[in-house]
Amino acid sequence: MRFLRQSMIGLFLASVTLGFLVWAVQMIGGAVQTRMSDSPAAPPARERVFTVNVITAEAGTHTPVLESFGEIVSRRTLELRAAEGGRVIALADEFQDGGTVRAGDVLVRLDPADAEAAVQRAQNDLADAQAEARDAARGLELARDEVAAAQDQAELRDRAAKRQVDLAGRGVGTAAATETAELAASAARQAVLSRRQALAQAEARIDQAATSTSRAEIALAEAQRRLDDTILVAPFDGTLSATTVVEGRLVSANERLAELIDPDDLEVSFRLSTAQYARLLDERGAIMESDVRVTLDVAGVDLEARGGVTRTSAATGEGLTGRLVFASLETAAGFKPGDFVTVRVQEPALENVIRLPASAVDAGGNVLVLGTEDRLEAASVEVLRKVGNDVLVRGDILGREVVEARSPLLGAGIAVKPLRKDAPKSAEPEMLELTEERRARLVAFVEGNKRMPDEAKARVLAQLAEPQVPAQMVKRIESRMGG
Repeated sequence: MRFLRQSMIGLFLASVTLGFLVWAVQMIGGAVQTRMSDSPAAPPARERVFTVNVITAEAGTHTPVLESFGEIVSRRTLELRAAEGGRVIALADEFQDGGTVRAGDVLVRLDPADAEAAVQRAQNDLADAQAEARDAARGLELARDEVAAAQDQAELRDRAAKRQVDLAGRGVGTAAATETAELAASAARQAVLSRRQALAQAEARIDQAATSTSRAEIALAEAQRRLDDTILVAPFDGTLSATTVVEGRLVSANERLAELIDPDDLEVSFRLSTAQYARLLDERGAIMESDVRVTLDVAGVDLEARGGVTRTSAATGEGLTGRLVFASLETAAGFKPGDFVTVRVQEPALENVIRLPASAVDAGGNVLVLGTEDRLEAASVEVLRKVGNDVLVRGDILGREVVEARSPLLGAGIAVKPLRKDAPKSAEPEMLELTEERRARLVAFVEGNKRMPDEAKARVLAQLAEPQVPAQMVKRIESRMGG
C-alpha cells in the first residue's frame, strides 16, 4: 500500500509539472507572436526643408545680344583673267598663292610679238591716212583756186559778149562776131561749173580722208590696247589666291589666272531668323547700324574684331530661311576670307527689365519667389529675350528673391532654406603660375602652329612670357595639345 501511495503521488507531481511546462511554453509563444505582430511606434513626422539659391530681382537697362555664326568675306575680290591669248613669258616673283602685291605691280607678261606687229601695221595705216588727208587738203586748195580763175575768166567772157552786142547794136560789129562772143561766154560759165564740181569732189575727199584717219586711229588704239593687255597689272593692293598659271604656258582669252583679294577690306555675312531680323529694324523698316563683335577661336586666344551692320541681302535665297545680313569690320587683324566666326549683334537697349538665369523660368514663364516663413510662391513673368544662359523678363517680382534653378522637387508652399550671394563674383580671370617645363611645352606648341596668324601668335607668346597666365587660355591650348 505504501508503495502504491508513493507511486500515485509521484505520478501526480509529474503531471502537474508537465502541465506547468506546457502552460509556460504557451505563454512565451503568445508573447513572442504578440511582439512580432505589433507595429513599432513611429516618431512624429517632420517637414522636409530644401536648400535653394536665391537672387534679388532688380530692374535695370540691359542691351540684348544676338548670337549667330557667319563667314568672313572680302568686299573687294577680283578675278584676274587674260584679256588676250598667248604664251606666258614672265611672271612676277609674288605671283603665287598668298603672294602680296601692290597696285601697279606687273604680275604676268604674255608674248607681245603679234600685238606689236599689229600696232606697227596700224601705225602705217594711220600714216597713209594722214598722208591722204594732207593730199586732199592740197587738192582742195587747188580746186578753190581753179574755181576762182574760172569765175574770173567767165566774167571777162561775159563783158566781152556784152561789148560785142553793144557794137552790133550801133552797126559796127557783125552778127557772127556777136555769136562767137556769146558762145565763148557760155563756155566760160560751163568751165566754172566744172571747176565747182571738182571743188565738191575735193571737199568730199577731205571728208573721206578724215574718216579714214579716224578709222586708222581707232585701229591703232585697239592694237595698242591689245598690246597693253599682254601685261597683267594689279589694280589694287591685295593678296593672290588660286594661282593656276606657270611660265611658258599657253593661255586662252578670258582664262582665269588668279584671284586678287583685298585682306584689309573685310566684312562678315551671317544669317538671322526673321524674328531676330525684325528686332533690328527702325521705324522706317530699314535695318539699324547696330554694333557687331566678331570672334574667332584660335588655339586658346580669341581673335576679335568690331564693326557695324551695313546692309541685308535683297533675297532670302532658294531653300533658305531668315535674312542674310552683312557687317563691315573696322580692324580685322588676323582674319582671313573664309573664316567661320561667331557674330554678336547688339539689339536696342531694353529699359525696366529684370535679368534672371534661364534655369529660374519654366516653359510657361513662371518663377518661384521666396514668401513669408521662407515658403515658396509662384509668380508669372513675361520673357522678352534670351541672352546666353540668362533671360530678360518683366513681371511683378521687383525686389523679391527668386529661386535660381527650378527642380521637380520645388513648388509653391514648400519650405526652403535660402542661400544668398552676398559677395559678387570677381570679374577678373583666374591666373596661373606655370612651371618652366609646362611653359616650354605651351610655347613650343604655339610656335609650331602653322594655322595661327602671326598677330595672334605674338599675342599668345607675350601672355605666356608673363609670370601669371590666364587659366582659360592654358586650358584651351592644352586641350588642343591633347594634354
